[in-house]
Amino acid sequence: MSSQLDKALLDLSLEEEEDVPFLLPDTPEYCSAGRNSLSLVGRLLNPSYQKMSDLILDMPRKWQLYDRVRGVALSRERFQFIFKYEHDLLDILNRGVHTFKLWPLVMERWVEKPPEDYLQHIMVWVQMRNIPVNHYTKKALWALGDFAGQVVEVAFDPEKPQVKDYIRVLVKFNVARPLRRFKTVTTPGGEEIKIRYDYERLQKRCYTCQRLTHERDDCPFFLKKKEDLENAGASSAESKKLEALERLDENDPLCGIIPETLLGRDAVSGKPKINEDVMEGMRTYLAVVEGPEREARVERVKKSLLDLENDPIGRKTALMLEPEPRITKDLDKGKGVVFDFSKQSKGPISTDKLMASAITAGACILQSGKVVTAMLEPDDLTSSTFSLISQKSSTGFTTGFFETSMSGTNLKKGRARKRPGTFKRRNNGKAVLKEDKDTCKKIGEGVMTISKRKAKDDVEPSQSSARFKKPLVVPSEGPSNI
Repeated sequence: MSSQLDKALLDLSLEEEEDVPFLLPDTPEYCSAGRNSLSLVGRLLNPSYQKMSDLILDMPRKWQLYDRVRGVALSRERFQFIFKYEHDLLDILNRGVHTFKLWPLVMERWVEKPPEDYLQHIMVWVQMRNIPVNHYTKKALWALGDFAGQVVEVAFDPEKPQVKDYIRVLVKFNVARPLRRFKTVTTPGGEEIKIRYDYERLQKRCYTCQRLTHERDDCPFFLKKKEDLENAGASSAESKKLEALERLDENDPLCGIIPETLLGRDAVSGKPKINEDVMEGMRTYLAVVEGPEREARVERVKKSLLDLENDPIGRKTALMLEPEPRITKDLDKGKGVVFDFSKQSKGPISTDKLMASAITAGACILQSGKVVTAMLEPDDLTSSTFSLISQKSSTGFTTGFFETSMSGTNLKKGRARKRPGTFKRRNNGKAVLKEDKDTCKKIGEGVMTISKRKAKDDVEPSQSSARFKKPLVVPSEGPSNI
């Protein structure tokens, strides 16, 4: 036994074996793309406070889908929810930002080949307040909302009255960046105004750095001293200025033509201020000609860039190639169910009597055995209430037995009970005796007698009468003789 163990130890080698990648077969049995087509993929922004197992079990209950969605934990931060129906998936995706444990979640629809910025943005509605009164225009609102994120849609209708003190814009927000609370804006008249931004459905954040990825106690800025924080803020501001002032190569045809303010990356979106395709187009435009024509084209490019330098919306569309945001007239879009009673149509004021509906209901719902007919108008109640009781219809409703026929529904009313009135029954008495013709005996309600009762004879009072009842207390009879 020991010899075999020694031989096995000698055969061991410390050299690493060559790692040959395993190639998965390209067959439907090894691929779940069909199932994933009806799924959402997401990630937790604060995994230290968001437990994955609780998320998988609680979100279907929160969405009220229960057995129509199933969660899968892909890693410590990433998850997947597979839906049974596509309309449920689209409904969840269109609700906006979803939160768990008060922290937001990043969710997008599954794609087979995700892009580089996959699960990096959330769509959130932002409320902008303190907008200058002379700048309620589409381009001005777009430019102001772009500081909170890439504007996708603006909820603005200049033809309707505005009852709220804010304008809502839908932005595509990068979760790696801090939320912006204020932005100082200088109007053409020289007045400085602070635009305030409030983010809908975003509950918790770090109130030191305004990020969505950690609590305030875990914030690196909060843990440093005040002096270190000020130095870090100054150094970050200087680095941003240096980054914005990037210079082109001297051999570049655009060197000296593009202003320095249009070089570098945008501080909000992180994208280049001039798209690479636009740069190549300008280079080609200048390189195909020589001489005076080239100088003329250089002047045209400079003038165009100078005009766009003072037009933030023009820079977004012409230089950064971003699409224009949509304009919606639904000012409450994305809020869910909004109870607004002002939108209800106000009909003419009814002049019905106070008890008109009660009288109508009482005329239609009669006692058993009567026919229920159509409702009467309040104006016809006075003249038709009593005639309604006697009306009968072959298609009406009545209690009793129904029998169908070729022409419709025939009514078979039950035989009415013939019973004398209460006054007559009391005069006759409860036990009425009748004479049997064969035996000449008197037969009543459970009573049979041979002797003839005389109606005029005095009948002994019943034992239950008041004078036969014994008193409940002892009468006062005076002192005892004993």
